[in-house]
Amino acid sequence: MWTAQTAAWTTILPRCEICSTKILPSGFLENFQKKWNELLNSEEGEKVKRLLAIDGKTQRGNGNKNQKGNHIVSAVDERGFCLGQKRVEEKTNEITAIPELIDSLNIKGTIITTDAMGTQTAIVKKIRKKRADYVLALKGNQGSLLEEVREYFSDGGLLKKCAYKKKVEKARGKIEKREYWQTEDISWLSQKKEWMGLKSIILTRNTITGADGKETVEERYFISSLPTEIEETARAVRGHWMIESYHWHLDVHFGKMGITH
Repeated sequence: MWTAQTAAWTTILPRCEICSTKILPSGFLENFQKKWNELLNSEEGEKVKRLLAIDGKTQRGNGNKNQKGNHIVSAVDERGFCLGQKRVEEKTNEITAIPELIDSLNIKGTIITTDAMGTQTAIVKKIRKKRADYVLALKGNQGSLLEEVREYFSDGGLLKKCAYKKKVEKARGKIEKREYWQTEDISWLSQKKEWMGLKSIILTRNTITGADGKETVEERYFISSLPTEIEETARAVRGHWMIESYHWHLDVHFGKMGITH
């Protein structure tokens, strides 16, 4: 199964799609994911922490017109490799699927990113216990935390004291300006002790100017176990977009035959 020099998979799966759809019991998938994860984590001498984005997406084709597409929670690294997946019935079940997915992975030394659905104290605790860092999005489902962070960054004087990074890019007639602010001044946060390893809060502002001069501005807020390392933080926040463009799902590879099992 392994080449002597590169340890790459050579004959792990049959080339026949029909055959491969018949030999994927859960035990095989678990072992395959374990070996695949070991291979991807075998690199040495990395100078920066690897990013690992966890998010969910609903599959559109499952071979049954009367059944909704499966919702899949995936863990994808910055190279585009899928390290693991969990299937859930509904998007709301991501909260229980994410800890199970984390348990199946070697995440030591990585930076975990999720959308706001994954910003849960239990998930943060699991990430930290496995010796990984996190950059997690905030929305209204974390009680007063979002409002407290938003209020802090709305103070111009405090904002000036934060670490700052700006990136401007031009493409397709549009100008995109991405700004990042980060601070470790969080002793005032009422929920600070509830989030294991919490070290900083982050504001990102994305300003897009169209060819007609019209501007759209989007602000997002995050909590993180990272200290004030604005370059690494910006890389983590920006890197999470990859999960949205990730198209390797089981329905893409095997759904052509209308899998219903």
